[in-house]
Amino acid sequence: MHPKILLLSLVFLASYASAQSQNIVEIKGKITDTSDNTELESATVYLQSAQDSTVIDYTTSNREGNFNLEVRKTDLPTVLKISFIGYRMYSKPFDKIDAAVDLGTIKLRPNADQLDEVVVQGEAPPIRIKQDTLEFNASSFKVRPDSNVETLLKELPGIEIDIDGKMTVNGKEVDKVLVNGKAFFGEDGKIATKNLPSDIIEKVQVSDTKTKEEELSGEMASSENKTINLTVKEGKNKGYFGRASAGYGTDDRYEGNLFFNYFNDDQRISVLGSSNNINSIGFSMDEIFDAMGGGRNVWSGGGRGGGINIGGVSFGSTGSGITTSNMAGITFADNFFKDKLEADGSYFYSQTNRENDNRTEQINLTPQGEFITNSESHTENESRSHAFNANFEFDLDSLTTIGFIPNINMTKTSSSSNQNSVSIDENGDLLNESESVNNRSNTNNDFGSRLFIIRRFRKKGHYLNFRFNNNNSENESEGFDRSSTVFYQNSDPDDIRNQRTFNNNKTDSYSLSLRYTFPLLDSVRISTGISYNTNKNTTKREAFNFVESTGDFSDLNDELSRYIESKQNDFNPYINFQLRKRNLRGRLNMGMNFTKYDNAALYMGDKTALKENYVYPSIRGNLRYTVDKGKTWSMNYNYNVTPPSASRLLPVEDLSNPLRTIIGNPDLDPTRSHAINFGFNNYDFAKRRGIFTFLRFNYDENNIVSVTEYDENYKSTTTYTNIDGTFNSSAGLFWNKSYKKGISTFQYRLGVRANLSLNKGITNNESFKSRNLSLSPSTSLAWEYGELLTVEPSYNFNYNQSSYTNYRIDKTSSFRHNFRIQTTSYWPKNVVFGNDFGYTYNSNIADGFRKSFWLWNSSIGYNFYKDKMTFKIKVYDLLDQNVGTMRNISESYIQDVENTVLKRYVMFSLSAKLDKFGGAKPERNTRRSRHRMRFRTRAF
Repeated sequence: MHPKILLLSLVFLASYASAQSQNIVEIKGKITDTSDNTELESATVYLQSAQDSTVIDYTTSNREGNFNLEVRKTDLPTVLKISFIGYRMYSKPFDKIDAAVDLGTIKLRPNADQLDEVVVQGEAPPIRIKQDTLEFNASSFKVRPDSNVETLLKELPGIEIDIDGKMTVNGKEVDKVLVNGKAFFGEDGKIATKNLPSDIIEKVQVSDTKTKEEELSGEMASSENKTINLTVKEGKNKGYFGRASAGYGTDDRYEGNLFFNYFNDDQRISVLGSSNNINSIGFSMDEIFDAMGGGRNVWSGGGRGGGINIGGVSFGSTGSGITTSNMAGITFADNFFKDKLEADGSYFYSQTNRENDNRTEQINLTPQGEFITNSESHTENESRSHAFNANFEFDLDSLTTIGFIPNINMTKTSSSSNQNSVSIDENGDLLNESESVNNRSNTNNDFGSRLFIIRRFRKKGHYLNFRFNNNNSENESEGFDRSSTVFYQNSDPDDIRNQRTFNNNKTDSYSLSLRYTFPLLDSVRISTGISYNTNKNTTKREAFNFVESTGDFSDLNDELSRYIESKQNDFNPYINFQLRKRNLRGRLNMGMNFTKYDNAALYMGDKTALKENYVYPSIRGNLRYTVDKGKTWSMNYNYNVTPPSASRLLPVEDLSNPLRTIIGNPDLDPTRSHAINFGFNNYDFAKRRGIFTFLRFNYDENNIVSVTEYDENYKSTTTYTNIDGTFNSSAGLFWNKSYKKGISTFQYRLGVRANLSLNKGITNNESFKSRNLSLSPSTSLAWEYGELLTVEPSYNFNYNQSSYTNYRIDKTSSFRHNFRIQTTSYWPKNVVFGNDFGYTYNSNIADGFRKSFWLWNSSIGYNFYKDKMTFKIKVYDLLDQNVGTMRNISESYIQDVENTVLKRYVMFSLSAKLDKFGGAKPERNTRRSRHRMRFRTRAF
């Protein structure tokens, strides 16, 4: 850059910053108790517009009761309010604010009608900070009457929900959503946010995600993620509400959904069910498209569906093809034994059938050249799953809490597939071709649990934590496999198989830990503890050849049968330091791992045993500095050592794939990984503007990579070795801004994400490197015109480039455009008209694969019977252009894929909703009120 241009740029930026600072004024003061002048810490101070009560900015008082609120100058009337639990609201109006304001000492008067542990209903501030929890008053944020919780969350400052449904708070990912402090059909929150109506919510509480042990002990969170807790209004916490819909359309497409909830104070029972053949998750009651997949419920991305995961079991469309699904679930929560026992649980049943046709063209890269594999396949899968999850928390006394969290998953699947593939070299000469037909049934049973005991001592900050975890799973499968593989380039015999195979995989893992925590200083805690983990995995495979003379599968194939057993025992003593100041928080965990690692195999009558002992350190640390509200710097570091898996370590051949032989390497060393993350987020409430950026870098020593050798037929033999110097890095920058002008509301979002990685390997005795770069900028706009119209355009661009060393090809690249616009009209009265229109373009995709397509979904609905019922006509893929093509690039291949996708259909549906709520109790007993306050504090 030319020096003069640089100088002018700096002058411009300085002038701009100076102009902005001159437009900012300060409101300050000190808050005390009127009776004894006690300083009041964490009182909520906020400035509102006098016209519509919109919050302009907010802050909280510090330990000395002082507050400092920086706001932009304004000629409009405003009101400054101060709120503190147990005290009367303070209010001071301003005709305008054009200069700094010093309010001196503000003395709050205790509320004479408010007991120490009972919150009296009155004017609630829109935002309140309670220690580590940011609390929003839901009624202070306006949404449409029929809106769900997700719509409400989008209105809250700092909360973002992207086009894929991922939720963040000030740039931090939300990984847990609770209702009254308890899970609601799993903790990921999709069912709660998409189905619960917003008008039953009283508070939205945001805090750092904590484990149960951290929650109960008051320890600071070890996670960087966020938790959202939805509290139900007292008047809505006694009654029931629900919704049901059913639809039928062309090509025999159908959908049906049921969602019913019953609340009675602490007791909650919820039931849901779904049945459809439109690739739907089934539980999303979107007011425009109901549960239609590929609309605004999920970004289809060329046929990829979305799903949810509850207790380790996936529900909804999570793969390619056409899925028919039937699902049902029930969840229950209540308190027992005078609120000493808090319990919740859920049960889910899922039955799915998926059918898919796949076509793939793959260019395989080697230092000597390339070869191409073309394949086609047809697969059918049926799955039946049961998932049970529960959570029990019992207060043995005022200082001791016992928790037990079991989960049980049972899944049975059956699948059939037929596939054919052909490989040719650069000259078009045949290398090999294969055909296969497979039929398989599978049963998987999994039981896991977590038991914890927290003992708090009377000395403040002292507590003892005991934890026991277990996971026991078994997977059994039986299959009939017929395959024919023909080789053309040498005299190797063709591989013809007709076999019956049995597989059994078992995992039994247990862990114990004991930890004692005590304060060293007011702001420093120390934890010292030990943990012991034991894990045993067994893999047994038996293959029997078909015998023509007897007509059965009785000939054991020793080459394709094997037994592998792996045992790992870890002992880990450690010490943990926690720093907790007002603006600075950190954690450092240091320990030593003593690992005993035994692996054994039985193959072809030979026994192989490998025994290793490892001693290595473990280090984890994080530091977070809060400059002021909404502005935070963070850093994390993790050093981890991972032993090689048994299959990569044991020198036992795996010949299950006729075109690929795999054998382990007993000389492998553990992989040592370094991971460091930096993050910065800043949300300016006054300007409704936020920025979030991150940088992540992972470096591996002794990374385990493939060593592959091809013969003349390009049949591969792969083993493994250790290589230094591989890494993976990513960075992102995201900006959002919202403002109101008249009856219009605007929200802008800009973002860019980049990934850079270096992979290494060895092919045909020659080393290679692959540098992979991806760049993904995105932008979106949301415009709401009162309650009549919303328009939401968005654009995503994805660029991928791979550069190779010691390959015939130097580099390859591809890019993808995604443009999408959503519109929703609420005019005329009782009519809702919605459209989702998207365009996708893939570059450099192979001939014979479609590069671009349009996807247009449309819906029109009419509300009647006092808005309790809705009739809709919905059209999926109006232009009938949807395709499922995509390109994948790795260090060793370039792959173009096409899968079956859902095509155009028209759906006619009718939905109905019902609700009935009782009023709040005129009086609440002291015991219950005390419990609620304790519960809310503990939950966050």
